[in-house]
Amino acid sequence: MLPSPTSLILVAVMNRPRDLEIARLLGWYRIPLRSAPKVIAVDYLAFYQTGAFGEEKWLIRYVAPVLGNELTTRAELLHDEQDHPRSREEYFKVQIGPLIPLPRPVVSEKWHRLTFLYTTGEYLLNADSINDLVVRSDERQYLWQALRERAEKGQEYNVGDLPSFDIDPTLLAALLGIKNA
Repeated sequence: MLPSPTSLILVAVMNRPRDLEIARLLGWYRIPLRSAPKVIAVDYLAFYQTGAFGEEKWLIRYVAPVLGNELTTRAELLHDEQDHPRSREEYFKVQIGPLIPLPRPVVSEKWHRLTFLYTTGEYLLNADSINDLVVRSDERQYLWQALRERAEKGQEYNVGDLPSFDIDPTLLAALLGIKNA
């Protein structure tokens, strides 16, 4: 289901096609703790695809409902990157529901580098470009108030509420970088 007009949306960067497949098949997205936005307890993530996506670069094509989050390490998330320089750093593992295609992608006319951006469902669903996502004037105060309230409330991570997926073990191992012994 697409976001409602009042849904809180965090636009997050999707750096690699592999990350999009992890989100689609495994239902999670990672955010480094050291560069995380102040509030990740939002209703939806919208994924901004970088230049690594070729013809699908510099746009938002998908949103996903946020189900919860937990703190873990990069090594726990990506088993094939045990030697990565940031393997011991902490990351938020944001559990998400299914990827939902937007009725029309939101393109970037000027911005090609983006970190995180808060917006609402109304702005996202009516946007033609990334610039249209920026909440301005009086509405900005309401957005920040809603984010503050959400941060104060917190959001509990409950594995029992997550859907179960049957994923081929070979595909799962490939996505997580687990090598067969």
